[in-house]
Amino acid sequence: MTDSDQDARWERVQALFHELADLSTGLSEASLAALAAEDPELAAEVRALLEADHAPDATVDRGVASLAAEVLGSGIPAALLQQPFGPYRIVSAIGEGGMGTVYRAIRADLNSEAALKILRDASLSPSRRERFAAEQRTLAQLSHPAIAQFLDADTLPDGTPWLAMEYVEGQPVTDYCTSHDSSLRGRLTLFRRICQAVQHAHGHAVIHRDLKPSNILVRADGSVKLLDFGIAKQLESLQHPAEQTRTGLRLMTPAYAAPEQLRGEPVGTFTDVYALGVVLYELLTNQLPFYLAGASPAAAERIVTEREPARPSVVVRNGTGGGTRLAREAGRAGWADLDVLVLTAMHRDRERRYPTVDALIRDIDHFLDQQPLDARPDTMGYRLGKFVRRHSQVVAATLVAVAVVVTVVGFYTLRLAAARNEAQAETDRTQRIQAFMLDLFRGGDEEAGPADSLRVLTLIDRGLQEARSLDREPAVQAELYQTLGGIYQKLGNLARADTLLQTSLDRRRMLFGDHHPDVARSLVGLGLLRVDQARFEEAEQLTREGLAMTRESRRPDHPDVAAATVALGRALEESGKYDEAIAVLEEAVRLRTPNGETPELAAAIYGLANNRFYAGHYDQADSLTRLVMGMSRRIHGDRHPSVAEDLINLGAIQHEQGEYPQAEQYYREALSITRGWYGETHPKTASNLTMLGRTLLYQQRYPEADSLLTEALGIQERVYGPMHPRVASALIDLGSLATVTGKLDEAERYHRRVVAIYRTVYPGGHYLIGVAQANLASVWMSRQDWPRAEQGFREALAAYQGQLPDDHLNVAITRIKLGRTLIRQRRYAEAEQATRSGYEVLVQQADQGVSFLRAARTDLAEGYEALGKPELAARFRAELADTGTRPPGN
Repeated sequence: MTDSDQDARWERVQALFHELADLSTGLSEASLAALAAEDPELAAEVRALLEADHAPDATVDRGVASLAAEVLGSGIPAALLQQPFGPYRIVSAIGEGGMGTVYRAIRADLNSEAALKILRDASLSPSRRERFAAEQRTLAQLSHPAIAQFLDADTLPDGTPWLAMEYVEGQPVTDYCTSHDSSLRGRLTLFRRICQAVQHAHGHAVIHRDLKPSNILVRADGSVKLLDFGIAKQLESLQHPAEQTRTGLRLMTPAYAAPEQLRGEPVGTFTDVYALGVVLYELLTNQLPFYLAGASPAAAERIVTEREPARPSVVVRNGTGGGTRLAREAGRAGWADLDVLVLTAMHRDRERRYPTVDALIRDIDHFLDQQPLDARPDTMGYRLGKFVRRHSQVVAATLVAVAVVVTVVGFYTLRLAAARNEAQAETDRTQRIQAFMLDLFRGGDEEAGPADSLRVLTLIDRGLQEARSLDREPAVQAELYQTLGGIYQKLGNLARADTLLQTSLDRRRMLFGDHHPDVARSLVGLGLLRVDQARFEEAEQLTREGLAMTRESRRPDHPDVAAATVALGRALEESGKYDEAIAVLEEAVRLRTPNGETPELAAAIYGLANNRFYAGHYDQADSLTRLVMGMSRRIHGDRHPSVAEDLINLGAIQHEQGEYPQAEQYYREALSITRGWYGETHPKTASNLTMLGRTLLYQQRYPEADSLLTEALGIQERVYGPMHPRVASALIDLGSLATVTGKLDEAERYHRRVVAIYRTVYPGGHYLIGVAQANLASVWMSRQDWPRAEQGFREALAAYQGQLPDDHLNVAITRIKLGRTLIRQRRYAEAEQATRSGYEVLVQQADQGVSFLRAARTDLAEGYEALGKPELAARFRAELADTGTRPPGN
């Protein structure tokens, strides 16, 4: 056996071990027996690993995770009940999931419940820990009323990961419908809500991969909650060759698994469509389409891929699945449509399934409205296509001669017609969009003239309804979905924007293929939405792909090239890649300068100024911001939101340099514009409130700061969910406020939550993780826990490494704080090095009275005195006496 064969076999052993380790003893034994019939040696290796894994003393040091595995059989150990999980405390066991034990937990400060999930045997299985971390990242992206909400995540001191989710009490959807004797319409309406939740996940590039009734609970009030997205997988990662070829972990339930899952092939949204079809089959017939109990994986694959399921109508009419009442409700014609609908959703050929969950929802609506379905039963054409694929060589040889003749004759005709058709299509599309926009402003009565009561949201929602009616004009529909998606994004409705922009991209790819300028525009638009959703890696990938495609399909001076360049700069900025972003945005400014003073040029300069600021180049950022603010005022006037953004940036520059009253003035001027333009509850308003609250905090105006920051946090959480950088921004300042007002427990909770957000959002590292660590260390410093604070500041500096230059203000301030912890431990020589390095940077960049400079001078004077250098101590005391009376920083 070659080395590569040995590697492949070991990978197969590991995959089977992890798959069977998560099953009950009975199921794992049945699977091992089936495996032994095919490969006895392989089965023996897997069994040996399972026995070692289940041994009572499998580890020497047993942490909380190993205790968790014993809970369901023997009660909850006292050590686990006493273990804090952030703000949560365990009160009872719920059950075991695929890789963790789940408990009901209480959060005392909010008097709320949560479902707490702890990874089993974390120290034994690195792959499980990685899967658990992936679950956190996946759950953080999903915010939908029918998906169990992600609340918090962290690790215990022994390294065991845990996460907290919304606690859901309910019945599996099949049990609920049976116990409530739900009508056919009631079952379909309930199923439609399930589909909407799955479509939301698909819109965030997440698939579930294990949809089944036990993961779909219905609460007493009839609301639906989808559980266990822990085995979901980022769709983009499925395209990696390494993922396509590995044997991998088949995390699924065979009865609901699509044929491609059973074959170990790549999965996608079409896989969830299949599982939804099986769930609907079960809801309508009270039985599964295939009986797979006790079947080996190979046998299950043969059954699902080779047998045809009985039509739901036959099962119901025969009474084998119960449901006599359901049979009467639909009638023969209705059940014929339901047969088509269900069997299309769970078709063994994924190309014959509904292409998206949206398409499945549309046919459910058609059925409920007694309209014809989009789906069609298998036809002679489909069966003929199957014949052609089975006998492809013979058919291909026969067609070659015909194809040559047809190609020669048709080539010149098609070439001449192509340009004419493209121009005519563009004209028709423009005219159709113009008519569409005019129709939006008409009132309900054609004779009454335009309505004077239409609000913006009314218009946009009406526009969406109109756009959905344009199925026969897909190019126009895709353009409108792109435009409306961008509008919803600006209004802060990111979920709806996501659905529209993704649909536009799908339509354009279907119409034009993968290399078309309209497809490129959709990629760029979706990339910018991913920035707002804090999915930065995907944002960079989409904008890079869109820019490359735009350069291929457009001339170099086309506006789309510059727009895609600016979008890539924005994605790089949010990923913390400031040097790369500066180079990209300088190119965007060059591309847009020939057109004169335009909004597009102002946007490019604005982005460049932002990145100069984040890179610590404050003088250049100030100069560029004042330049772009002048342009914005000349183009838009003094009360435009672009002017407000420029004012906020000027305020941020003043704040970083310690000029807090000047920063406040800029922030208040910006807020008056932002509120007037966006209203009180928009995320733009919340961001402005956060900046103003921060500068009030630094001026010790604590009640005002608390009010503004609390208001900002509420808005950002409602729009973005709990795990987003904008939420973290408000939490940071609330944590700082709690620190300076002596509410240290509250401060620590805020800053721990910020650390969790940044680690989730930036799995590849980011300087903001360092900022969060430094703030948490500041809380420990306030408690005079000097060793712990020292460690926190060192971790912050490590996070800055490679992300920020050595002369950045954040680096300097953290070094000064580290120096103070060392002085308090009487380690004066180390303290002198840390504090002096921070001081030398700060003295060149900040106002001489800034709080951190005063703190540095105070500490240097004390340190030099202790080191026997009275002349240096005297120098820093003199400098301290010459500065103002600003309070020292924490």
